Amino acid sequence: MAEYTTPLRRYYAFYTAGFFVFILVLAILEPYGMPPRWVGYSFLFLTIFLYATIGVLARTASVSEYYVAGRRVPAVFNGMATGADWMSSASFMGLAGTLYLSGYQGLAYVMGWTGGYVLVALLLAPYLRRFGQFTIPDFLAERYGGSPARLVGVFATVLASFIYVVAQIYGVGLITSRFVGLQFEIGVFVGLAGILVCSFLGGMRAVTWTQVAQYAILIVAYLVPVTILSYQVTGIPLPQLTYGQVLQKVQVLEEKIFADPAEIDARQHFRQRADAYYQRILTLPESLADERRSLAEQIDALKSSNAQMREVAALERQRRELPATSEDARKYWEDLMRESGQRASAPEHHVTPYPGSGETANDTARVNFLSLVFCLMVGTAALPHVLMRYYTTPSVREARTSVFWSLFFILVLYLTAPAYAVFAKYEVYTTLVGSSIAQLPVWVSAWGKIGLVSIEDVNGDGLLQLAELALNPDVILLATPEIAGLPYVISGLVAAGALAAALSTADGLLLTIASALSHDVYYKVFRPQASTQWRLVVSKSLLLVVAVLAATVASQKPATILFMVAWAFSLAGAALFPALILGVFWKRANRVGAISGMLAGLLVTIYYMVRVQFDNIPWLGIQGIGMEPWLGIQSTAAGVWGVAAGFLTIIAVSLIGSPPSRETQEFVESVRHPEGDA
Repeated sequence: MAEYTTPLRRYYAFYTAGFFVFILVLAILEPYGMPPRWVGYSFLFLTIFLYATIGVLARTASVSEYYVAGRRVPAVFNGMATGADWMSSASFMGLAGTLYLSGYQGLAYVMGWTGGYVLVALLLAPYLRRFGQFTIPDFLAERYGGSPARLVGVFATVLASFIYVVAQIYGVGLITSRFVGLQFEIGVFVGLAGILVCSFLGGMRAVTWTQVAQYAILIVAYLVPVTILSYQVTGIPLPQLTYGQVLQKVQVLEEKIFADPAEIDARQHFRQRADAYYQRILTLPESLADERRSLAEQIDALKSSNAQMREVAALERQRRELPATSEDARKYWEDLMRESGQRASAPEHHVTPYPGSGETANDTARVNFLSLVFCLMVGTAALPHVLMRYYTTPSVREARTSVFWSLFFILVLYLTAPAYAVFAKYEVYTTLVGSSIAQLPVWVSAWGKIGLVSIEDVNGDGLLQLAELALNPDVILLATPEIAGLPYVISGLVAAGALAAALSTADGLLLTIASALSHDVYYKVFRPQASTQWRLVVSKSLLLVVAVLAATVASQKPATILFMVAWAFSLAGAALFPALILGVFWKRANRVGAISGMLAGLLVTIYYMVRVQFDNIPWLGIQGIGMEPWLGIQSTAAGVWGVAAGFLTIIAVSLIGSPPSRETQEFVESVRHPEGDA
């Protein structure tokens, strides 16, 4: 193993040094007139070229290399690859933004994801490595016997991984549309090419070595901007240690901004707007006809007074966007009323735990916080693309060590994310809030074009109040260098890091989906006699189909990155975690119990998630299905009900039915003692 590890260290040391030289060259060229778009193109195409080169060099026709990288990835490198696989768009882009907008509540993601890796290390990774094989459904089939458990596991794996990969490709679309100037829908498919070139050619082998390279890029890209900010604000380039000082400054600014009469006035205007939408909803369908007639009269008046065409065009666009039916108008105005109500509500301080007006609201926030932490923990421990990484190590001992390195490499980012949120908020409060709307920086309009930043002078005073600024959480990290006025090369670096995070996770997820369908369904169930070459052809074909389908869904912008990721974690945790844990630690769990539990957990989670999050599903023709959350728990933590249903169902059905065979119980015993180098 030492002969294999030493050259790897040398190669990646040269690679990392070369990347720093590349950044330095761009930083030198920028002051001499290198256009910002060229900087964006340089980062985008060079990094994708590097990943493609690794993918081509690591191409393979071996089943073992394609599915589990030949089981010879050293622990340190597997830890780096797992870190890149794990630090998706949600961690890299979404986490800092959620902490920025939610403050204390956003720490649920940090605690849940970190705690999940503790569960992986203690409860699953060594035992799954002892078992060997290729996929999580492999384990379910061996432990519970037969194809039914395998197929349910495949369905849960594909569903959770597909939602997760849509979030990654959505992040790729954001990056390419902003920093390369492509239309969002086109940028999604351009990024898809970078995803496919690794997983398509070399499977897990190519994905692993690409993810090691991607970790080096993404962690540098994450640390550099906030380190510079820390030095600018505090004089100390250690944001993890200095952000407490800046947080105190943010608290002082919050007291001043929240009490500003102009800020209060702006929120009152939004309250009046929300009330007006409420009145329109109450008076439907007459209000819809009145609104259409009012817009027509305003357009005629502007045309007769020779007003500027852009004013006429804006009103005509409003008229075109008016819903056609009363039911559509109700949904449209309810969304606008909700948005105005949120901007009208009193802002919460960054450090306020479990925010809300009144004890009931505080209790609901606390329950949501704890439920989300729980779902993220069990979801992490059950995510197939993460667990598959521990099949790639040479031994059980290496699998355990690999989990330690995974936690270490992830910790570097998670300790920095809260600092990112605080420094970004400090910059917004000091440089943006209170400035003239007519003289806002260029980045505001640039991000506004893709719908992630919105400015509205609702009280007409010409100055920007906090309530008049709407920032999508996915934009905070990407825009922070521009917010702080750093050189554009830093923005390009951050974009390259975000792209690396999204591509690395998307590679792992697509490979997991394709492996589940080709290995667990096609090979294990339908064609056990299929040749090695044909199995790889089927896997690569399915990978391509799933990738294009995921990109198509992502181009529709279904939700924010963190929302989609939280749904994926709930689904994975509810469907797989009880069956995996009881499969390892309870010999009495039988096949019928496991299948029933996986289905019960999955169905309960989907039912709750859909009914809490959506009232209508237009493309299915479904309306009026929304319901109030149970105990106030939001859809992002829907898995709390599914996990409970899964455990209870497996235990109850297994106790009622016959115990597993002696062979199955001996298998459990062999997996439970993962000592040695098996």
